[in-house]
Amino acid sequence: MYSQTVMEHFMNPRNVGQIEDPDGVGEVGNSVCGDVMTFYIKVKDDHLEDVKFQTFGCGAAIAVSSMVSEMAKGKTLEEALTITPTLVAQELGGLPKNKYHCSNLGAQALGKAIRDYAQKKGITIKGLELKGEEDEGEE
Repeated sequence: MYSQTVMEHFMNPRNVGQIEDPDGVGEVGNSVCGDVMTFYIKVKDDHLEDVKFQTFGCGAAIAVSSMVSEMAKGKTLEEALTITPTLVAQELGGLPKNKYHCSNLGAQALGKAIRDYAQKKGITIKGLELKGEEDEGEE
């Protein structure tokens, strides 16, 4: 049912926790399945210096959060905004159809953390307009 990569990220998730005094925080949830993801970012020179998460949810949600944090760390803010649910699912070796919504949540939570950072700094980040609030609740 789950790929070996999904199981690895579920059993040994990377970057779990909070960042003390984060530059941005993004939280998303799905009321149908109960998954809640919170991403914390630290930005230095327009790069994601650190990315951490706290996820309450199923194994797929935890694996997605772990993978998104790994994919985003070290990238520029613009590059991080190009992380899509499809890319996350591909990196994980696929997700069952009924768990694909988890990859949406991971990408949305990261996008919200970057949006939070941009709003705090009063800056515009190319690609952020594509990761708007309209993404919320999509499955």
